[in-house]
Amino acid sequence: MQSPPSLSSLARAHAYALGFDLAGVARLGPAETASAFDEWVGRGYAGEMHYLERGAEKRRDTRLPFPGTTSAVVVAMSYGGREPSGPVARYARGDDYHDLMVERLRELHRLVDESVGRPVAGKAYVDTGPLLERDLARRAGLGWFGKNTNLINPTLGSFFFLGALLLDLDLEPDAPFEADRCGSCTRCLDVCPTDAFVGPRRLDATRCISYLTIELKGAIPEELRGRMGELLYGCDVCQDVCPWNTRFARELQTPEFAPREVLAGKDARTLARDLLGMTQPEFSAAFKGSPMKRAKLRGLKRNAAVVLGNVGNAEDADLLTRALDDPEPLVRAHAAWAIERLAAR
Repeated sequence: MQSPPSLSSLARAHAYALGFDLAGVARLGPAETASAFDEWVGRGYAGEMHYLERGAEKRRDTRLPFPGTTSAVVVAMSYGGREPSGPVARYARGDDYHDLMVERLRELHRLVDESVGRPVAGKAYVDTGPLLERDLARRAGLGWFGKNTNLINPTLGSFFFLGALLLDLDLEPDAPFEADRCGSCTRCLDVCPTDAFVGPRRLDATRCISYLTIELKGAIPEELRGRMGELLYGCDVCQDVCPWNTRFARELQTPEFAPREVLAGKDARTLARDLLGMTQPEFSAAFKGSPMKRAKLRGLKRNAAVVLGNVGNAEDADLLTRALDDPEPLVRAHAAWAIERLAAR
């Protein structure tokens, strides 16, 4: 007689049925990379992301964010690494992944309750709590830390989101992913437009285009603006060149992550012009439920001015000149820089 499936097997099966592309189980406890993370923050590599300093004690031990929990079901969801590159990073083109993944993790929680036959205390996390998700994911067997700091899975690449469901339930853990399959490859380090990597697996976020276009709230350093090229929101360059992505990245399968109308099919210059001329009501309507709201309209206009300075032409001078009257000093300053750059070119 065949033995019944374990709770860990059931949890993984439920996760796959809900549309997650990877699922593994980890036991909670001290985070192996906590000291490295603290050192990274201490060196100033996090820039203005001061929220990363909060909850440091909880971040050092994965049992602490939600007391009483002992196991985690860690999941990954692909966002379509085969989609063409463009001015907006692939992850941000559709709906906000936080909302979609938390909803599915809560459904997974309900299914676990049903499998156990009683309510199980727990909580879903998707980039929202003091958790080192990569640490948990490696412990759950989902992949290794690439030299570009992303988690890489040997069957999926790295174009995926991570989430975790912490549970007050003793689940049989999966074997951690111990191998480093990057080998001698340094493509991701060599191709970075702003030289943001200070070494393998060591990123100075203050030079990273994703940080500059999303997390940085003030002026983009002038010496880095030209290096941004046509990248308006986020950057996929270090993932694009990874051999594990060129071989194993998947087609977009989640409709919610498909580019929304305001972005679909637009080149960098067209999108930058649209954003620079956009009103606040237009922005609120076009980007409702989008991760791009994080930069706010002022940040997107700042980025758009830089892109036009890099890839625009004389026909964009009038639009940039009108931006000199924008109520935001940040936008005015970057528009002035773009006008000077176009004139020089």
